[in-house]
Amino acid sequence: MAEGTSAWSPDSWKAKPIKQDVVYDDASELETVLSRVTNMPPLVSSPEIDRLREQLKEVAEGRAFLLQGGDCAESFDYCNPLAIEDKLKVLLQMSLVLIWGMRMPVVRIARMAGQYAKPRSSPFEKLSDGSTIMSYRGDNVNSIDPDNRRPDPQRLLSAYFHSAATVNYVRLLLAAGFADLHKPEAWDLGYVRNKDIRSDYQNIVNRLTDSLKFMGVIGATETSASSLNTIDLYTSHEALLLDYEQALTRPVPKPLENQKKRSSYYEPATPPRVPLAPELCDWYNLSAHFIWIGDRTRQLDGAHIEYFRGVKNPVGVKVGPTMEAEELVRVLDILDPLFESGRVTLITRYGADKIDKFLPAHIAAVQKTEHKPVWCCDPCHGNTTTAPTGHKTRSFDAIMSEITSNMRIHQELGSRLSGIHLELTGEHVTECTGGSQELSHSDLPSNYQTFCDPRLNYEQSLDIAFKIAKDFESERQSSSR
Repeated sequence: MAEGTSAWSPDSWKAKPIKQDVVYDDASELETVLSRVTNMPPLVSSPEIDRLREQLKEVAEGRAFLLQGGDCAESFDYCNPLAIEDKLKVLLQMSLVLIWGMRMPVVRIARMAGQYAKPRSSPFEKLSDGSTIMSYRGDNVNSIDPDNRRPDPQRLLSAYFHSAATVNYVRLLLAAGFADLHKPEAWDLGYVRNKDIRSDYQNIVNRLTDSLKFMGVIGATETSASSLNTIDLYTSHEALLLDYEQALTRPVPKPLENQKKRSSYYEPATPPRVPLAPELCDWYNLSAHFIWIGDRTRQLDGAHIEYFRGVKNPVGVKVGPTMEAEELVRVLDILDPLFESGRVTLITRYGADKIDKFLPAHIAAVQKTEHKPVWCCDPCHGNTTTAPTGHKTRSFDAIMSEITSNMRIHQELGSRLSGIHLELTGEHVTECTGGSQELSHSDLPSNYQTFCDPRLNYEQSLDIAFKIAKDFESERQSSSR
């Protein structure tokens, strides 16, 4: 228990001030819906979460790399086979390229199967006709339709079922060999307009698919090729609506003292018939493997920090220009009182023009403590602009600039960038400018689909993976000379 805090329970957050809360017209309907969610089966299992905790420990200690990506905010409409397959494909291909370049395992976490809530800077928005309506808060709160912005508790139940269907289809795909590395998805590099860059990328692909060293890194041997047939893919979302998160927070009996690790088989994750004493169980959020706190809800005395400190899941915290270095240390002290490597992932989001001002102080402050977080770069959120066409967009060059600056600053301070967090889609949208497609502002209207923040498309996402892989390969070659 963190210094100065009281005993934790799944609902102790209710005694704290809360930001980005949703007010419903019918409190009894909300309670009915939450009661139903509480009695639903969990979406993930505690052994899976424990496995991710162990893998993030490897990331924090420099033996693996984190790739986290997906939509800014999921729509219920994205729960369809093609959209799920496209997102899974781009994450798989990106991870293969990163593994090849870094010569280390990649932990894959998707912003998927629950990223339905969206924090907003204002509870209201003004329409072109001058009228004011409630802001769209995500599909699990209200509708994107301006005529249907009333927060509806039934959408929480719909969010549960859409999450369950997405998780189920991902499991089906992986079990059916979708991630079989013997036959990776076709590498179509025809989108790369610059022939020199396309040649570089093709060289990487050729060496990647043929490399025995690559096979060794992912655990493959000639006699044990089954490890190539599937992967671990974890789900994640911003845990914004705490009533919903609490409904899927379940007690799991602690391992016996003579057991070093939790059993690999599925353990009960519903409240037992006879309630366990608090000291005999751990509490897991079983809505996702990994959850994070947004930049707008990380108040030290707030409800979200209170809730997050008590769950066994590995957790993330968005870190931006408004966070003081001392505040960052205090957040770590509350969320990671036992100094567990990888317990907390710091998802930094500054902007390419601000990173040199803020990241060094944050790294230096953490280095003075015993905490070993995962340092993960979110280069998207701080680089959002408005194009002349009126579209909200992001520059690929600015995104890459923040990534390379992040790597440089960590290296200069004796630290290490250990992950990347991207808002992306596996579709061929036109929402961000630049990349090897050389998209311009005039290209944005051609296939601009997002109802929230702009996402990197399939090609731009691969561009980032290729560029990071080349940087790591160059660094490795120079250090070996």
